[in-house]
Amino acid sequence: MTDTVILAAIAGAHGIKGEVRLKLFAESLESLQRHKAFAATRGSEARTLTLKSMRPDKAGAIARFAEIANRTAAEGMRGMTLAVPRDALPPLAEGEFYHTDLIGRAVVSTDGVEVGSVIAVENFGAGDILEIRKADGKTFMVPFNPQAVPEVGAAPGSPVTLNPNFIDV
Repeated sequence: MTDTVILAAIAGAHGIKGEVRLKLFAESLESLQRHKAFAATRGSEARTLTLKSMRPDKAGAIARFAEIANRTAAEGMRGMTLAVPRDALPPLAEGEFYHTDLIGRAVVSTDGVEVGSVIAVENFGAGDILEIRKADGKTFMVPFNPQAVPEVGAAPGSPVTLNPNFIDV
């Protein structure tokens, strides 16, 4: 587990006054608005952004940060992720996971066969989907629900168990 959790990514500029479009990874816009400062990173580049305002948008959110004064500066922020310290987040209920805690976990079938590892968690509107990379480099996706993924170990780094019927061969 990392000591920060990524809640959003800057998708690009919005308008001419320095606002940015956000792709949300948080549960809701409200869960993102609770935080006033974010660690913004892209590769080795890092800075702190202070939230001034945020509103919903059809694809996520539109945000204004104190450190972004105009469209040119906003365009330069594209691709930066916004994270907060893990201890600033509410505790998780049993069976809940932060996406960042699933990425990199080993995937095994319910009959113990190694399948690969989780490389991404996506949501295209109908629920979370795990993207899994097999040892041969091929990837496939499965719904992150109890039918496809009957168990996720609670301990950090423990494997994700996959129903063999969902393994793409």
